[in-house]
Amino acid sequence: MKRYSQLFAAVATAALVAPPYALAQLPSAQHSHDSSSEKKGTSPLIDKVRAATARYLDINVALNEPEPWVRGTPCVSGPNSGAMGVHFIKPSRVGDGVLNANEPEALIYEPLPNGALRLVGVEFIVLAGDWAARHPDGSTPALDGHLTNYVGAPNRYGLPAFYELHVWAWEHNPNGSFADWNTQVSCDNQPAE
Repeated sequence: MKRYSQLFAAVATAALVAPPYALAQLPSAQHSHDSSSEKKGTSPLIDKVRAATARYLDINVALNEPEPWVRGTPCVSGPNSGAMGVHFIKPSRVGDGVLNANEPEALIYEPLPNGALRLVGVEFIVLAGDWAARHPDGSTPALDGHLTNYVGAPNRYGLPAFYELHVWAWEHNPNGSFADWNTQVSCDNQPAE
């Protein structure tokens, strides 16, 4: 963890100089999802993520925890269509080398026209070096039977090589509940920086 402290300090510093919409008390977004995305039983992992993150439907809860979530990215748009959204991370989780379905490393929010942010999903992230140190067998990280995706370095996020898995627990994704890009999510309403 020590070797990544500078990286996480940079992320935390970026969060401190983030635009006011990212850190101010924000209006709670009203969640309107199609009924298929709200059905229980779609996946045990989705159900776990919903239970673990329901309190973060109001972003102010995430921003005001004892170890607050910090803005890690602006709204991330897809290469062809769709988006991921704005990632708020817990730096201590990103560097711990562990994946836990009840403790995602990132909450993902979609910017709305009124300045609010709407929780749409989460991302599980484990740095490849940290995973390899804990798992010398060379295994690929998985979470509840779902394999993660490898992202090499250098990458657009400025992180060392890492594994990730998106879970679209709060917004239906036509590409699949675990795909990286969601065509139902947009960065169109992100304020100019």
